[in-house]
Amino acid sequence: MTMRITKVYTRAGDDGTTRLGGGQKVKKSAVRIRTYGTVDELNSAIGLVVAHNPCEEVGRALNRIQHELFTLGGDLCVLEEDKATFKMQVIEKEQVRSLEKTLDTLNAQLKPLEDFILPGGTKTSAFLHQARCVCRRAESLAVQLASEENLGKQVVPYLNRLSDALFVMARFENFSSGRADIYWQKNA
Repeated sequence: MTMRITKVYTRAGDDGTTRLGGGQKVKKSAVRIRTYGTVDELNSAIGLVVAHNPCEEVGRALNRIQHELFTLGGDLCVLEEDKATFKMQVIEKEQVRSLEKTLDTLNAQLKPLEDFILPGGTKTSAFLHQARCVCRRAESLAVQLASEENLGKQVVPYLNRLSDALFVMARFENFSSGRADIYWQKNA
């Protein structure tokens, strides 16, 4: 299916509603809309990281993740009962496993954590920490949505692993740039 967008505005949402991928009209404040809107924000935050030229290992992983986040947005935009009708691509267990492999590969090269660390170091690392926070918010919204409606089985696990992966990527960026983690000082 080829999508062609000829007009960006429609005026259809001026009443505070929007349509899901299956055509259902919902309030723009609905948890489902806030969830996939936050996933979109996360993808934009990762775009900022990519624009700051992360190291090769992190950049390669983020490229894949940005595409997966578009899949996740579509997964969230269509109700479970409509997915077969629209032949929706959804987040699968393999994408969760791929995040785990990335986590394990990068983390194996890092020193074990000695305490909590502060977000920061290089600009790229700081942006990865920001993306991690957006991911945690998306995960929280997905958990709320799952308590109210049916949700794809891998949505929450994917977001959970992704936030962990973004944390490790932030540490790896500092490591690959020769910067040390900034440890929290309890009595600062």
